[in-house]
Amino acid sequence: MKRFSFYIVLVLVGMIFLGVTETSAQKKMNKEAVLWAAEDIKWEPLQGGPPGVMTVTLWGDQTKGAYGGMNKFPAGFKAPLHYHTYATKIVVIKGAYTLNGKKYGPGSYVYVPAGVKHESGGVEDSESIFFIEQSGKFDIVLVNPPSEKK
Repeated sequence: MKRFSFYIVLVLVGMIFLGVTETSAQKKMNKEAVLWAAEDIKWEPLQGGPPGVMTVTLWGDQTKGAYGGMNKFPAGFKAPLHYHTYATKIVVIKGAYTLNGKKYGPGSYVYVPAGVKHESGGVEDSESIFFIEQSGKFDIVLVNPPSEKK
């Protein structure tokens, strides 16, 4: 019985230590400012996204879980009917974000719940840039995926 009690205490001490370490790391991270000038932001092709769509991750990891970042659509970009596994929150910065044919200009907020089928895109006359946040990894599920040619 004494041995069992010792192991329980040892496990609890280990859990407390891990919790303190994680809390300490979070406090340290929250105390450091993150400052990126626009010219220092490195845009990359959106992994798993349509060709021409660029992205920059500001926090998190959009290939693994929750994240926040910015996306850029080239002028004239249109995405076919699709949905996302996780809800999408968008704030338009430049150009416009179109959702099911309606344009939302700079400063607009767009929320698309998980699983809602929609068409999206930018505008014809300029690139569109918007902040995007999701509670899980990014995906785009086409409603009518193109069939493979044999």
